[in-house]
Amino acid sequence: MDLLSAALLALLVVGYLVLAGADVGLGMLMPHVARGPAQRRRVVAAIAPYFLASEVWLVAALGVLAGLFPALEHHAVVELWPVLTVLLAGWLVRDAGLWLRARVDGERWRLVCDGAIVAGSWTLAASWGLALAGLLSGGLAMNPFTLLCTVTVIGLFALRGSAFGAERLVGPAACGTDRDAECADVAAHGTRLIARATLGAAVLTTASALLSATPEAAGPPALALALLLSAVLAVTSGLLGPMLSRHTSAVAIAIPGLLVAVAAPLPSAPIPPTTAVFVWATLVPVVPVMFVGQVWLYRMTRRPADERTFFT
Repeated sequence: MDLLSAALLALLVVGYLVLAGADVGLGMLMPHVARGPAQRRRVVAAIAPYFLASEVWLVAALGVLAGLFPALEHHAVVELWPVLTVLLAGWLVRDAGLWLRARVDGERWRLVCDGAIVAGSWTLAASWGLALAGLLSGGLAMNPFTLLCTVTVIGLFALRGSAFGAERLVGPAACGTDRDAECADVAAHGTRLIARATLGAAVLTTASALLSATPEAAGPPALALALLLSAVLAVTSGLLGPMLSRHTSAVAIAIPGLLVAVAAPLPSAPIPPTTAVFVWATLVPVVPVMFVGQVWLYRMTRRPADERTFFT
């Protein structure tokens, strides 16, 4: 039961990273792929249906963490509370920009909200990078490994967002005008450059882990995942990069969650059988609904709406 519970937690964390990587990454890249009001509205329309769905996975992961792994939750809060505080602030700022953007009909107001979306997205990506480094090395420390790990995670979020934008920001009215109709192409071309930069950061992070991180962070499981990440990024940065980035970016951003599961020196304690039964009885009917709902959302929102919506 403990192994299944750990696998469930890893699944929820990986699911969150894959889904949130899309909307957080595209929010980070908004100034690059959206140069005018119509383009920015289009980007927000692409993000809006997804950010709520991804947060459902995060809430479910936090529920499993608190219910089945209280020792791990205590460890994360004690060791990472400064990063978690900043992460929460970035989350609130980003979501406030999305929720409030269309509440006032004014260009300056929308610019402020767009700025909140971009700043909050960058804060989220950097905070998750710092959290990953802290979990892998047993605590926060300002050293080359922490810096490089954070840069790598930021790159993975940007790559996922770029691939997401290349798929979502298309259509006859993709960017509002014929003159600006290349924004999906900008996102697609960006996948190759971002993948190359992230590959370099990942290689340096692995080298730093071998030299200075904890033995677990540089052990065979971690090195195997690092090799897989490098291979996926190399494929994405090659000639077929934009064509494959929809899939490879999802695999790449899932790897940090797997790294924590197999390589981080985390505390553990036996799960009381009564607690395990209660949590599993609650989640067994819920998780399939989450999967089906995510597939349905994807199929229903393959393209952002042309008309104004609640968020835009």
